[in-house]
Amino acid sequence: MKIAIIGCGNMGMAFAKSFLQYNLVQPDDLLLIEKSSERSETLKREKAGVVVETIGPRVGEADLLILSVKPQDFGSVYESLRAVVQPGQVVLSIMAGIPIAQIQEKLNHPLVVRAMPNTPAMLGMGITGFTAAKEVDLANLRRVENLINATGRSVFLEDETMLDAVTALSGSGPAYFYFVVKAMIEAGKEMGFSEAVSGLLVKQTMLGAYHLINTADKSLDELIKAVASKGGTTEAALREFEQGHLAETLVSGIKAARDRSTELSKG
Repeated sequence: MKIAIIGCGNMGMAFAKSFLQYNLVQPDDLLLIEKSSERSETLKREKAGVVVETIGPRVGEADLLILSVKPQDFGSVYESLRAVVQPGQVVLSIMAGIPIAQIQEKLNHPLVVRAMPNTPAMLGMGITGFTAAKEVDLANLRRVENLINATGRSVFLEDETMLDAVTALSGSGPAYFYFVVKAMIEAGKEMGFSEAVSGLLVKQTMLGAYHLINTADKSLDELIKAVASKGGTTEAALREFEQGHLAETLVSGIKAARDRSTELSKG
């Protein structure tokens, strides 16, 4: 299989490195198009694939084209890409906010899959929501799904508009966790810990709690109850969270992210 990746930032390279790690593509069959001379030189030294700085005829030899440029840069690359894309190629877009119909129109090409990964994909622990144009057959869809799963896990969505919710929930989701972790570390510092000790306490707590969520045969409410004994310290904290409407604020913030994603996709 041959793959071309247009735009080799963090997310594009997360896909590239995962494909190589699992032997889904050989380095000689992985074409990396990166316009930044400095970045392309770095990629050449890393020997992550065949690195070029411009879109050319070789792109047309790939079975799969991955569009991972910034959405605002799509306007500067689609004409060059349209000139070389071949009828049987599948285009996988991981650009936020640009709908399938717009990509099809700009490239004059029907076989488009659209995906929304998140940054843990860089560690092979991502979650990606994806959907596809009706012209993409099941065989090609399964092939793309297999490649996406090299970066973690995936969820197929029949309704493309639900990618706005994926963007809000899992695409932006890591930042919400960082926000909570940052607040907890700050609380530790205010109670007298150094930043290093507070950070260790909070990060290890988060890691352990994550594994309990995944392995314990209990609901989230049951897990909370197991920590929060009646009249105890955890209950005091949870009461303060409830009075500050913390849960409602988080939900409304995530919905605001979804609404902004919808606005962006409409241009």
